Amino acid sequence: MEVSYKWLQEFIELPESPEEVGKLLTATGLEVEGIEKIDAVPGGLEGVVIGQVLTCTKHPDADKLSLTTVDVGTDQPLPIVCGAPNVAAGQKVVVALVGTTLHPTSGEPFQIKKAKIRGMASEGMICAEDEIGLGTSHAGIMVLDTQLPNGTPAARYFKLESDYQIAIGLTPNRIDAASHYGTARDLKAVLNRPLTLPSVEAFEVANTDLTLDVQVDDLDACPRYAGITLSGLTVGESPDWLKRRLVSIGLKPINNIVDVTNFVCYDLGQPLHAFDAAKIAQNQVIVKTLPEGTPFVTLDGVERKLTATDLMICDAEKPMCIAGVFGGQYSGVSAQTTSIFLESAYFSPTSIRKTAQHHGLKTDASFRFERGIDPNITIFALKRAALLIQEVAGGTVSSTITDIYPNPIEPFRVLVRYRNIDRLIGIRIDHVEIHRILEALDIQAELMQEGSFIAIVPPYRVDVTREADVIEEILRIYGLDNIPLSANLQADSLSEFPKTDPDQWQGRVGQLMAANGFYEILALSLTRPVYNDAIRSSLVGDDVTLLNPLSDDLSVMRQTMLFSALETLVYNINRRQKDLKLFEFGKIYHKVKLEDGASKYVERMRLSLAIIGNQTPEGWLQKGHPLAYHDLATAVQRVFNLFRIKSFDTQPADPTLFQYGLTYIVNKKPLVSLGLVQPKLTKLVDLKQPVFYADFDWQALLKLATSKIRYEEVAKFPEVRRDLSLVLDKAVTFEQISKLARQTERKLLRSINVFDVYEGENLGSGKKAYSVSFMLQDTAQTLTEVTIDKTMQRLMTAFEQELSAVIRK
Repeated sequence: MEVSYKWLQEFIELPESPEEVGKLLTATGLEVEGIEKIDAVPGGLEGVVIGQVLTCTKHPDADKLSLTTVDVGTDQPLPIVCGAPNVAAGQKVVVALVGTTLHPTSGEPFQIKKAKIRGMASEGMICAEDEIGLGTSHAGIMVLDTQLPNGTPAARYFKLESDYQIAIGLTPNRIDAASHYGTARDLKAVLNRPLTLPSVEAFEVANTDLTLDVQVDDLDACPRYAGITLSGLTVGESPDWLKRRLVSIGLKPINNIVDVTNFVCYDLGQPLHAFDAAKIAQNQVIVKTLPEGTPFVTLDGVERKLTATDLMICDAEKPMCIAGVFGGQYSGVSAQTTSIFLESAYFSPTSIRKTAQHHGLKTDASFRFERGIDPNITIFALKRAALLIQEVAGGTVSSTITDIYPNPIEPFRVLVRYRNIDRLIGIRIDHVEIHRILEALDIQAELMQEGSFIAIVPPYRVDVTREADVIEEILRIYGLDNIPLSANLQADSLSEFPKTDPDQWQGRVGQLMAANGFYEILALSLTRPVYNDAIRSSLVGDDVTLLNPLSDDLSVMRQTMLFSALETLVYNINRRQKDLKLFEFGKIYHKVKLEDGASKYVERMRLSLAIIGNQTPEGWLQKGHPLAYHDLATAVQRVFNLFRIKSFDTQPADPTLFQYGLTYIVNKKPLVSLGLVQPKLTKLVDLKQPVFYADFDWQALLKLATSKIRYEEVAKFPEVRRDLSLVLDKAVTFEQISKLARQTERKLLRSINVFDVYEGENLGSGKKAYSVSFMLQDTAQTLTEVTIDKTMQRLMTAFEQELSAVIRK
């Protein structure tokens, strides 16, 4: 949720900076996730000042240009060439200084530079309103009526103060803070300052010429329903102050009537809805449910089938609005509207939640109603909105207030014991301070006795219903930072850390990847069902499907992290970032059926790597080197080296995922699979380039982690290299050669490497040649030629007998 710093100042005095306010809110539990400066106009008129034209003469080489000198408060006036027809000596004007970047109403931003125009120097620009983003007129320069000194920032003249958007990570239980008024209530409590509500004393009923018959048929779903009518309205563009307020929290202005309802929603936390009164049949408003399957077209043009529990706002003939969720297409305010019925209500959170989830509609109104708003602010918000509508759209109030509220919602009554306050908080807080905090939070104390009292909690605090909740309120305003650690806390009372710390190892692997050019990504665990379907044959369990998905594209939990990587690659490639190496730590999910028929949900931690594009960028010295399988295999080997994994077996990787590749097996369990991703899978995300991908079983990898350091003495005797060229069937892999060599010579063979592979017609059909190097070493003595020859002969014999190799000399 976003709130405006300037808007908050309308409720409470805030000499503190936006950053200080952010810290205060975070300390009370309204965690501030970011603060962003919002300029009233793009650029905030930085570098634009008030000036005065001292002289104005015709340009000698251009009939439509004028030569001016302008006083902008500096030692010397500026020479400026101006093309406006209305420029004249003596005028107060708006001047953009050299170096200023202007953001015009239409077109791209541009910078003012020193220039020569038809041979004459120009050191600035006298501006029209569209050139500084304040309007659309380009008929001439702006001529000001002001006594402000020359050089005064233009933003001060136009009263364009910058605002700050404060992003709050609102938790589900704190719906009471989902408005500027609600947020200010917390600041009031922590700062111990008074709160100022806007006055509605000017509200009055002018006449009763447009009185509607309002009835509520379902009081359980709608405990309170109120409304008034206004007539003589002119629908149009909102004034600048209202548009600035909405823009400051990320809302788009629509028209003056709708903008007021949105403003009051974020001002006081009360959603409102305006109906075109001329479209209400027989001047009747009925709050009721309709038969199952009744069609209704919402404001977005979609026809929806209603359920029998959907609460609707209807007239005598038709439904007009899904109560508390979404308006109808045919009853809303339009440019032709001259009278409205303005609704302010309290709807049952359960009813609104069911309806919003069933239809997949998440609106500002439903967000608040389904969590529980303040039932006692209904009429105040209605009057506030009526006054604002009259201010921005004219008109008069043409009915008395209808307020159907037969069963008022009572406050919560909670027994609180002082001993429990001391016990749960950990220190004793003075009782006077406790009651000051509670009173500041609108929580009254009743029947105060020796050791306890009854807390009367207002119904807008839907999360404060137990003694522990009241104590939490005391603590968050008193301040967690003000609670000292107990002197009795001993280090040995802390839980022991695990021998293998997963976070520590994750950090080490992350540093390793980053050091080798990989970027970490963090993707959603929700994914498209089509992805899981594409690899169904390789999956070990059923999909975990969401009961109430946000969308069809995010309706199941991922069973592989492959598609998260592919989507990230596509996103970056579409932004011309084509050479990428990515890694991600994340979880995959599935469910399995147990013998008793129940389902067991399983989640596993994975590490994935993905590479695409070139290893080295293209340059004049060399062409770009494309990333290949062995680049990924090298990265995998580096992870193995970090975990000190020296030996492993291999088998072909799952062909459902990989066009070719290997699965490395340690202790008879698959540890990592890597290879070239099947093209049919990359096509699912519209990716046309080859992608190499590796998938680690992170939990299995952690079991192999060790902090023990192994070392051995550096060999005193030299290594000896011998090379062989082996002609083999194409089906024989280098892994088979390496495995056979190590089985044949366990003592002297230190390493084996392939340094060339050749295929050609002269080798014969179905053949290939490996050029292989063997490093031999004896730790006890220098190798002799006899020993070397015997060792190489044993290796050649094994290759000939086991792999049908032909040794080329």
